[in-house]
Amino acid sequence: MLRSRNLLRVTGVLAALLTVAGCSALPRSGPDGGAVESSAVARLGNPGGKTGIDYVLVDVNKSLMNYVLAAPSPASATFGMRGGGSPELPLGVGDVVSVAVFEAGAGGLFIPADAGSRPGNFITLPNQRIDKSGTLTVPYAGRIQATGRTVDAVQRDIENALANRAIEPQVLVTVLQSRSAEVSVLGDVNSPAKLELNPNGERILDVISRAGGLATPGVETYVTLQRGGRQSTVLFDDIVANPRENVYVVPGDTVYINRERRTYLAFGATGLSGRFDFAEANLTLGDALGKAGGLLDERADPTYVLVYRQVSKAELAKVGADVTRFTEDTVPVVFRANLRDPSAFFAVQQFPMQDKDILFVSNAKSVEITKFLSVVNTITSGTAGPIADVANAKSAIRSIGD
Repeated sequence: MLRSRNLLRVTGVLAALLTVAGCSALPRSGPDGGAVESSAVARLGNPGGKTGIDYVLVDVNKSLMNYVLAAPSPASATFGMRGGGSPELPLGVGDVVSVAVFEAGAGGLFIPADAGSRPGNFITLPNQRIDKSGTLTVPYAGRIQATGRTVDAVQRDIENALANRAIEPQVLVTVLQSRSAEVSVLGDVNSPAKLELNPNGERILDVISRAGGLATPGVETYVTLQRGGRQSTVLFDDIVANPRENVYVVPGDTVYINRERRTYLAFGATGLSGRFDFAEANLTLGDALGKAGGLLDERADPTYVLVYRQVSKAELAKVGADVTRFTEDTVPVVFRANLRDPSAFFAVQQFPMQDKDILFVSNAKSVEITKFLSVVNTITSGTAGPIADVANAKSAIRSIGD
């Protein structure tokens, strides 16, 4: 009988509260949900406010961990540019070169007969810059095409042009300053610059190093290589791990370094709510909970630590989930960890977080009751009768729980 009377008293209090809550005269910062729905000309959606998105609930347990730990790394992008050794750097417009002409003896075109014997029997022409037409000028040889050609090829052309005038001429072309064999390194590096390439050849990691190295964590950094109207993007860590992706750069390349920050959202009964950076290379669910301040002892329901994520249908099928009703390539999944189970702490420290995950910790049921009673107490403050009813309601609820 006592329990029945307590239930009746609680019901009476709830009915009174519902009556008061429905009063339009109560203070409010704007229209309530009912007013918004009733005033709408048309509505798109489902009754009750449900989004209508189907999802799969997966428990974080030993079998899931066996799959997660054994899963291969996702395939990354590739530069798709293969080659053997370092590319030979051709001459180009703007390069400053020095031309030296050697003759076998005095009395030739450049070495007068009365010069006598001197070491080398050569003459060095004034330094010159390859002009916009792509040529350089050598006396008695005329204009020599230089751009797009190697130093050896230009030397042979000059020698052939002087063969009928000089005595067994040999030519040495030296690049003093290169303006065409340059690459640009931009973005999230410490010293963005346009760099002159080493004739011995340089790879992507070499030019990134010369630009001061990365200014961001490698695990969140992507490298884009632009060449000849095409571009490819690869994760920096994949270049380090896979030497085949550390390709040679060539003149005119642009290397762009870009950080794509990896973050997750934390809501609910955690110490902190908001958006958090991964920072670490491999962030686990345990790490994510720690960064978010852990579970609030007075609020959290440790049986419902949830991670929301879009998962590939093929991967989800491997763990035994029924994905036949899903038509898209990715499936909304809610991963649930029960931290009332002591062994679950081992699982959450192995479960990997992914970019843009949502971490949510539910409130315990008792917290919802307390929140309701707090609202009751606020509404009825200043009135002795309702306050007494609330006190009776609290006592009744406690007795029901007993």
